[in-house]
Amino acid sequence: MIKRHSTLLLSLTLIFSAANSAYAQEQLIVYTSMKESLIGELKEGFKQQHPEIAMDYQSAGAGKLMAKIAAEKESGTIMADIIWTSEVPDFYNMKKNGMLEPYISPEVANIVNPIPDYDGSFTPVRLGTLGIAYNTRFVKQPPATWQDILGPEFKGAYGVASPALSGTSYMSVALLKSLYGWEYFEKMKENKGKVGKGSGQVVDDTASGDLLASLAVDYITNDKIAKGATLKLVYPQEMLVIPSPVAIMKGSKNINAAQKFIDFILSEQGQNIIVQEGTLPVRKGISIPEKFAMPSAEEAIARAIPIDYESLISNKEETVKQFGRILQGR
Repeated sequence: MIKRHSTLLLSLTLIFSAANSAYAQEQLIVYTSMKESLIGELKEGFKQQHPEIAMDYQSAGAGKLMAKIAAEKESGTIMADIIWTSEVPDFYNMKKNGMLEPYISPEVANIVNPIPDYDGSFTPVRLGTLGIAYNTRFVKQPPATWQDILGPEFKGAYGVASPALSGTSYMSVALLKSLYGWEYFEKMKENKGKVGKGSGQVVDDTASGDLLASLAVDYITNDKIAKGATLKLVYPQEMLVIPSPVAIMKGSKNINAAQKFIDFILSEQGQNIIVQEGTLPVRKGISIPEKFAMPSAEEAIARAIPIDYESLISNKEETVKQFGRILQGR
């Protein structure tokens, strides 16, 4: 009987010990617009490096995540420790509203950083690029410049995602407008350019042959190519380069874990995971797989159309309206 009680006591001790260990484990919640394959791989790598941290994430569109954060803020508790999207203006707005906890990772010394007046409020962890995707079955003379898609060979067969529905498309439209003026989009209208519902849709339509070419996001296009689509992505000299920042939410109860996550994403291991997804890392010295035919991060930044973030934020409504008036007759 004594032996039985001793065994029972030992079992209960182990159970309570395990429960206390799980309870004591650091927590981390990440809100991100990155696709599942990318955030899933990063979660696994981070878990191997930091088994003491229980990480979970919610993956959704940037607009939905910002609406969720706004609702949580209104209720008094923001659940996210980390926010990571490609909507740079959102980060400037959160910074302005005192919603971010600055952190400058030691890994920042190893990256190319396109954020002006960087103070650690948010840190770029990848560089999204957009180029011209074209269907190699039907296009034998690839476009080489942004003006090429205005030619007769692409009449009625070039697509752009609506900037009203896609933040990435909005930034791309604003950058092309800053470079060429609204005249560029007037010519696109004359050439019967198409407006799609999202960045993924215009690439899908190009892959199917409904379009011959489209303004395309790197990782979306590269993913389609990997699955057998007859697509190729080319970059005009003037590149569209959009950083994807990560930030720690003010009031996070898991600051230490959040800082470790940012360190990991910027580390060599984290950046190698990012580059395998067909998008550019920010860390210097990371090899780009040849199959993606992408420039290095340093070259992309050197060729990038300059971004005036204050203008992007203040002029968004008018830019979206003007685009709609020109290309959609609104």
